[in-house]
Amino acid sequence: MRTSRRLAVLGLAMLSLYLLRVNGGLRWLRESVERGRMKNVVLLEDDWVPPAPSPEGPAATPTPTAEPEPVHIPEADAGEEIPVEVMESPRSGDVRETTIPGGLSIKNATGYSVDTGGLLLEGPPLRLPAEGPQILILHTHGSEAYTQAGLDRYEANDSYRTEDTSCNIVRVGDELTTLFEKAGLRVLHDREIYDYPSYTGSYNRSGEAIARYLQEYPGIAVVLDIHRDALGADGVIYKTMAEEEGTVSSQIMLLVGTDASGLEHPNWRSNLALALYLQEAAGRKHPTLMRPVELVAQRYNQHLTTGSLILEVGSSGNTLQEALAAIRLFADGAAPALLALAESGAEETSNS
Repeated sequence: MRTSRRLAVLGLAMLSLYLLRVNGGLRWLRESVERGRMKNVVLLEDDWVPPAPSPEGPAATPTPTAEPEPVHIPEADAGEEIPVEVMESPRSGDVRETTIPGGLSIKNATGYSVDTGGLLLEGPPLRLPAEGPQILILHTHGSEAYTQAGLDRYEANDSYRTEDTSCNIVRVGDELTTLFEKAGLRVLHDREIYDYPSYTGSYNRSGEAIARYLQEYPGIAVVLDIHRDALGADGVIYKTMAEEEGTVSSQIMLLVGTDASGLEHPNWRSNLALALYLQEAAGRKHPTLMRPVELVAQRYNQHLTTGSLILEVGSSGNTLQEALAAIRLFADGAAPALLALAESGAEETSNS
């Protein structure tokens, strides 16, 4: 009787292992453990499914300990004048590193179908003018700051926020402006803080500023709204980290808005094409720098041009120095790609 019971239990165990293998379960467990080499936790795509079972027998691995998934906190869209509660990472708690696999993937939070390959082949439908400003850099949430460390100390207006432009996200914009200009690009950097003292309406205020710049300098082809992200869950603050040899750097995410919220934004695919173009250029030189491109329902002032993007440089768990290292890596790949879109004076003269 005991023997029969043991055989029955063994048979059920073998059947369970077979079903797990057919459904890719053990392969998924093994890959989860392997992903554990990339810091503590990895974000997966919303539509991620376990891969097909391996033709080889799965290796025996223990079940990994589940980590809480970092939560991305979206901000208010332009046109929303209702009071908005500022949601940030936990004010205190465990700070953990995370490297989020990116490549040319898109984290699609809309119902739209996207032809990534087609957009890459077409490239961004814009040209940087031969004269005048080409790129506008600004910060809708200019008071966003990082974890204080070393000499980077500031008087906080709120959790991870300060008006001190030597320590907040404006400092990252300064660095990108300098690097782009050294590469030969012409940049305007708006260092205004639009989210303090009133956070509500910050996108309206930055949108009005963008419109003024475009009216004065109609040749501006690219508008980069630079932020830092906030990732946290269950009392844990996450700092994104690239795994680039010899560099301690945060990661960067490009965010693209659409008209899925109901607000008019018919040319959002042009912005997405630019995002993929820069994602490929930066990722080719620095493979772990870029998180997946995020496609969202809100438009975030990106309807004002066909070359508008949000750059999320690191998160509140990162230090300013890690964010500055990241923007240098980004510029290393993005600046040559943007220069390739610039018109030459000779071409402009011959076409006139």
